[in-house]
Amino acid sequence: MRQRIMHHGARRRRERRRRAVWTGGELLVTTGVVLLLLVVHQLWWTNREAREGAQRRVEALEREWARGGGTDSGSQESEESRKSEASRGTGLSGESRDSASGQDLRAAPGPAAVTPDLSQAYAVLSIPRLHLRVPVAEGVGKRSVLNKGYVGHYPGTGQPGGAGNFALAGHRNTHGEPFRYINRLVPEDTVRVETRSAVYTYAVDRTLRQTSARDSGVIGPVPRSTLHPSYGYTAPGHYLTLTTCTPEYTSRYRLVVWGKLVSTRPR
Repeated sequence: MRQRIMHHGARRRRERRRRAVWTGGELLVTTGVVLLLLVVHQLWWTNREAREGAQRRVEALEREWARGGGTDSGSQESEESRKSEASRGTGLSGESRDSASGQDLRAAPGPAAVTPDLSQAYAVLSIPRLHLRVPVAEGVGKRSVLNKGYVGHYPGTGQPGGAGNFALAGHRNTHGEPFRYINRLVPEDTVRVETRSAVYTYAVDRTLRQTSARDSGVIGPVPRSTLHPSYGYTAPGHYLTLTTCTPEYTSRYRLVVWGKLVSTRPR
């Protein structure tokens, strides 16, 4: 009976192939573990870290307000800025009635007179339906504001309670994702904005489910989509705008929720 002879060269080639397959498998497993850790970090750890930090900032603001203290930056209100804000708070016609909602605002305290320093948290946003309570900071920078789990105020838009459009942005996914579920808001849902001097309550009025990230009209003084002109307003008023990315886990489009000021009370 003829026996099969195995040459050393063939054995070495088979051994090299086994080592290559084993090494490739180890690399695939390692890559999978690394990717899994990255996903866990983005979807779980950044949320936990940002939410805890945002909660601490809310509590710090509440302590400052309870003590009657000023803002973190130590900015002082000037007479000129007070007059400027007072004139803006009366609306374009110079009257104290909100032309959009018909609400008499003459007894309401005016909005914050000092423009906060960039990245400074100066208000608290509460949405009861979503069980949400987060700080509002000046600016919409990712690292300095949004990635902290804060909601960011678009510079140049109105301030809380003032005439015009108080426009905000927040993450929908990761880093606290405060605006993840704003698509669930319906007309008459309330949104409260608390500052050191007053609490402003807005009622949700309209929603634009999807528009371009370049649709700047939605955060204009009289908010109105430049791409979807049937969405928005035509008259001056006291507006609130919430913006976030859509669809989820993308940043291609923007989801927009609008509200109108319905009440103001001093703290």
